[in-house]
Amino acid sequence: MSWTITQVARLSRITPRTLRHYDAIGLLRPAGTAAGGVRLYEREQLLRLQRILLLRDLGLGLDAIASVIDDQDRRGTRDVLDRHRTWLQAESERLARLARTVQRTIDELSGGAEMDVAELFEGFDASRYEAEAQQRWPEGVAESRRRTADWSRDDFAGAAQRGVDLARRFATFAAESVPVDDERTQEAVAEHYEWVCLFWTPNAAAYRGLGEMYVADERFRQYYDKHGEGTAQYLADAMAAYAAANLA
Repeated sequence: MSWTITQVARLSRITPRTLRHYDAIGLLRPAGTAAGGVRLYEREQLLRLQRILLLRDLGLGLDAIASVIDDQDRRGTRDVLDRHRTWLQAESERLARLARTVQRTIDELSGGAEMDVAELFEGFDASRYEAEAQQRWPEGVAESRRRTADWSRDDFAGAAQRGVDLARRFATFAAESVPVDDERTQEAVAEHYEWVCLFWTPNAAAYRGLGEMYVADERFRQYYDKHGEGTAQYLADAMAAYAAANLA
């Protein structure tokens, strides 16, 4: 049995344009084509697309996704998916605890019983982000730790503020529909690249993948889009243009 690109787009809730892009970069080739050149997908391709979307939801860029899937094929897809399922179940339980914490806080603010201090933070787990980063980018995490080992609190605060200032600039450019290859935008991207290099030095593929993660990962997208709707996508496109023109 086979499905057309339009049917797959409807089933997976992604656009035909995205599927054509995945084909163009070799990430997801169709099984064949029908009359008129319409792409056709079989179950094997649908299962591969499921893995792609799982990894995209975890925030990986397309280059990283291709590498991970190749590794999965060598190690066995079922084992990898079992680990993904375990992580997703644990995350679901954590979010449920967090939702209960928020509800109890609402109840207290509405005149209900006062919460125990320890209960205020049930469901929060900052360490999980470090573990997640370690799993995704072990070399980058190690390099970042080396570079920031002797940083003071003021150093970290200054770097954080610089990131906020850059996000606001990109939000302004996006709101004004400034082209991503405009000199002003690319000058800001150069500053963004320098800012990233405070922690690690990405090559063209890694920097482009970082931009893709800003869009694919809900946490990053919300952070940038809170400065202005569409900022994350604008920054990702600007980073891709900068990488193509300036990075090896």
